[in-house]
Amino acid sequence: MASSQQLNDIKGSKVMMVGAGGIGCELLKTLALSGFRDIHIVDMDTIEVSNLNRQFLFRKSHVGQSKAKVARDAVLKVRPDISITAYHANVKSPEFNVDFFKEFNVVLNGLDNLDARRHVNRLCLAAGVPLIESGTTGFLGQVAVHLKDRTECYECYPKPAPKTYPVCTITSTPSKFVHCIVWAKDLLFAKLFGDKNQDNDLNVRSNDGASSSENSDDVFERRNDEDIKCFSRRIYDHVFGYNIEMALSNEETWKNRTRPKPIYARDVLSDSQKNGDLVTSDNPDNGSTDSDSVSVSAMAALGLKNPQELWSLEENSKVFFEALKLFLVKRVEEVGSLIFDKDDQLAVEFVTAAANIRAASFGIPMHSLFEAKGIAGNIIHAVATTNAIVAGLIVIEAIKVLRQDFENLRMTYCNEHPKRKMLLMPVEPFEPNKACFVCSKTPLTLEVDTSRTKFREFIEKIVRAKLGMNLPLVMHGLSLLYEVGDDLDEDMIRNYEANLDKVFSELPSSITGGTMITVEDLQQELSCNINIKHREEFDEENEPDRMVLIGWSLSPSLETEKATSLENGESNIELVEEAEINSMSKKRKLDEASDPSNSLLSSEIDDKLSKKKGILLQDDSDDLIVLDNLNSDTSKKPRLL
Repeated sequence: MASSQQLNDIKGSKVMMVGAGGIGCELLKTLALSGFRDIHIVDMDTIEVSNLNRQFLFRKSHVGQSKAKVARDAVLKVRPDISITAYHANVKSPEFNVDFFKEFNVVLNGLDNLDARRHVNRLCLAAGVPLIESGTTGFLGQVAVHLKDRTECYECYPKPAPKTYPVCTITSTPSKFVHCIVWAKDLLFAKLFGDKNQDNDLNVRSNDGASSSENSDDVFERRNDEDIKCFSRRIYDHVFGYNIEMALSNEETWKNRTRPKPIYARDVLSDSQKNGDLVTSDNPDNGSTDSDSVSVSAMAALGLKNPQELWSLEENSKVFFEALKLFLVKRVEEVGSLIFDKDDQLAVEFVTAAANIRAASFGIPMHSLFEAKGIAGNIIHAVATTNAIVAGLIVIEAIKVLRQDFENLRMTYCNEHPKRKMLLMPVEPFEPNKACFVCSKTPLTLEVDTSRTKFREFIEKIVRAKLGMNLPLVMHGLSLLYEVGDDLDEDMIRNYEANLDKVFSELPSSITGGTMITVEDLQQELSCNINIKHREEFDEENEPDRMVLIGWSLSPSLETEKATSLENGESNIELVEEAEINSMSKKRKLDEASDPSNSLLSSEIDDKLSKKKGILLQDDSDDLIVLDNLNSDTSKKPRLL
């Protein structure tokens, strides 16, 4: 039972939620029922049919509408006396600047991507507002509190890119090739060749169930006496043409995204192929090298020999048609029970072709069969109960923050199986990392061949991808080398574009070894100094970008773990009791904790923490999750509160 002081703290607070998906729905409900009276929600997504089985605030009639607005309306029906403000927008939009963040007492994250998490973390630091992060992966979950200068920030230790993908992203708004692979493998392949009784989001898109029978659920069923070529064309036009047009009809979805382009068979096939000859041969035996059905190959039938070669859109379309034909002719007995296997050549060919066609539609670079085969991962579904537990833990920590009860703040892990009879494992927050370029302003070092590497590669692969800056500004001394913004004149834009195609040493203010450059993001109010170290030789396998960022990197143990894939998606992490960690941490003084020479005691604690810090803050669980590794950084040291 909350005390009167706690109730006053809750009622008088103004909180901001980012994300109204799996965790967000549970969180909004819990906040409202806990007495919070002024809640603001930011989410740019619209509701998909696939959300309905766990995002309980939404109904079928809400499909295509704003998640934030529908969630607000649903909760206001239960608590009409409170204020809930919904923003159907991207949290990275300029309107959500530092001044906006300063209006709130605490920010609560339920996001589904690493880039947005980093952005919110930086704005909270700039605004001096506490941030409570959260994430779930199946039965595993984590809640962490980030206070400026008191605990680590979200980026104190870089995290491997989480391989978790919401179903709504897969089915409607892919932005990476891996999204297309997951769509082709786990939706399209499964729909055409797998168990027909399995639920599949591919045949339910917005309101297309009410559309003509030509474009409804039976489109994937081959009609009696239907020619294979006609069936193949119908499938192609439905998934790459009609479904894309249906997605485009929802204008809200594309306000802040690049619109995809519908692709129909008539757009990519030659005249002879349009008249019926979809592939090079009508011989059903073509593509089979022996009696083993798994050896059947569309590539062989089409004369495509190099798996590392990048196919054109037309070639991908030919492979799609040929692979579909071979499944229906040579492996018809297996259709209805097939499960994707990366060692099944024909399955890989079909998935690669389908993924590439979808990628072309959404403006995503296509990949070779060799690359596509390596991208395939394991899939597990999110668990609604984990979302509910994590939402409750977020609110508990938020109340502590509002009461300034910093001594009792905890970072809590949800375990799939009891450890020491505990499913929830709380630990003390970790202290800030003094090497963190975000919250500690520590300079970084970039090893680069200044005479060969183009400035464009630095902007795209380091500034944007690794440092996560959205509106970067790069300076060398007093010379401004690059800037992004709406207020730039044409001459400035041309100059900056020209700089992108120059190597470091040929820039107007030459960048060579021993110099320092400054990178800023004015929107995030973040500035970072980078020392340049000239280096000519790189390991082509491990350092393909020929640039190495030093000073903010994964621990050696994590780099090793990162190379190991969990085949069954389960964690074998062994957790230890909080008391054990706390008793050791109290033996260390704060200066000892930061002294690298104190290696024995530090190593002892880190060994315990390497088992304890088991869950990387994954994407919010919205739905479909591809796991590569669940282990977080093992070199962190506990904060002594």
